[in-house]
Amino acid sequence: MNWQSWSDFWSMGGAAFFVWGSYGVTFALIALELVVVLRRRKQVVHRLQRLRQAMKASARRKEIQQ
Repeated sequence: MNWQSWSDFWSMGGAAFFVWGSYGVTFALIALELVVVLRRRKQVVHRLQRLRQAMKASARRKEIQQ
């Protein structure tokens, strides 16, 4: 498409609502996905740390019992 001005670009030939709306929804969903992935990663890291601590504690108890 050829635009004669910035105003023409932003109006997208009358389809601006759909064009910019789709960009907005896409950006929002990508941002939401990023937030969800980062939260899940944090949960997994904490869970692995707890498991590692539990394994170390269990190994120490077995060591003491022997």
